[in-house]
Amino acid sequence: MTAKTPSLLGVAHALDALNALFGRACAWLTLFLVVGTAVVVVLRYGFGIGAIALQESVMYAHALVFMGAAAWTLHREGHVRVDIFYQKFSGHRRALVDMLGTLLFLIPVCLFLGWNSWDYVSASWSTLEKSSESGGLPLVYLQKSIILVLVVSLLLQGVAILIKCGYLIGGRLPEQEKKHG
Repeated sequence: MTAKTPSLLGVAHALDALNALFGRACAWLTLFLVVGTAVVVVLRYGFGIGAIALQESVMYAHALVFMGAAAWTLHREGHVRVDIFYQKFSGHRRALVDMLGTLLFLIPVCLFLGWNSWDYVSASWSTLEKSSESGGLPLVYLQKSIILVLVVSLLLQGVAILIKCGYLIGGRLPEQEKKHG
């Protein structure tokens, strides 16, 4: 980012960087998923030992990998989409499609998900919900909060997309910067 970067574009870059940092951290949890799952299997079938807390930790990490890295994946344009027409569009037209998709789909879905999960998550927090399994983790309320992490991070990434698309449509942002800027 140069000294001449407009402040709103700086906000978009900061949101990109924040989601990238969080997404990369969540992506590293995949290593734990592999090792943790292998340990659970070896303990259970090799030694007849149950490891409920480790098994639940793997489940929590699995949720965080997918929900925590969703905004970073959106930033990297890694979500599945049908782009038969999109790939042939000009940069301005792509920005318009991205802007409309963000306004008409991403933001409403995030708001719907946030609204509908708020009571579910807050009820879990109000009782500091614990695992129902003997030897399980006392952190179910944190796992359920990952839903709100998804909502907030996707909304923030949506704001970054809208800012960058606005600058691109206005001719004040090079097309290659919108993608991974």
